[in-house]
Amino acid sequence: MEYKEFTAKNVDDAITDATIEFGVTSDKLDYEVVTEGSAGLFGIFSKQAVIRARVREEVKEEPVFTEEKSVVKEKPVVKEKPAVKEKAPEKNEPAEKPVQKSRAKNTDSEVLKENLQKFLTEVLDKMEMPAKVSVSIDDKERSIDIDLEGETGDIIGKRGQTLDALQYLASIVANREKEEYYRLKLDTKNYRERRAKTLENLAKNVAAKVKKTKKKIVLEPMNPYERRIIHAYLQSDKQVATKSEGEEPNRRVVVYYKR
Repeated sequence: MEYKEFTAKNVDDAITDATIEFGVTSDKLDYEVVTEGSAGLFGIFSKQAVIRARVREEVKEEPVFTEEKSVVKEKPVVKEKPAVKEKAPEKNEPAEKPVQKSRAKNTDSEVLKENLQKFLTEVLDKMEMPAKVSVSIDDKERSIDIDLEGETGDIIGKRGQTLDALQYLASIVANREKEEYYRLKLDTKNYRERRAKTLENLAKNVAAKVKKTKKKIVLEPMNPYERRIIHAYLQSDKQVATKSEGEEPNRRVVVYYKR
């Protein structure tokens, strides 16, 4: 039998995939590791493990992952007890299945909440910026709000860069192996709202200067979220317009006069 390649998060998972594919146990595999998997930093830049495997030639292929065949055996005759009639459920009695489903959903949310709290707490401790992590999950809206309480100056960083990086990492953790995407917002001491108001005032003052001088003004580099605030605030202005120029992370908003 020729070798077949299997890829997974780590070597053990790749071996498991091979046993399922060939229908044998791992001790009956002949395999070699091509690439060792690595978790990367906080789950980023991870590398998949790769193995080449086949069933050992001296082993007879006997499937181990098959459905059990039903075997009919003779049973001793046992005198049956009279059946006890079950009490019919009352009309307003709540059904069991919806309750079980609701519990399952709550459990998933609680697990996700605990994972995010643990992840961010460990990251912040390693960055020597300890903070209390509060997580709120809305499954219906598929949204997650995270608030950090601590020494916010270091957590926010220059123009919110540290806060944005933590939000990006938390979003990866929240949406790992999820079928539906969660929108995640990470904030501290209402920084996002305060920053939005600052940017709107900046846009207002810059627009006034552009109207007066008829010359364009190029703002400092901003992340996509902050650029959208500037664009949105000035989109209804009939005398000025905005556009973005440059490459990330030095992409800037340009405010110019409409001729």
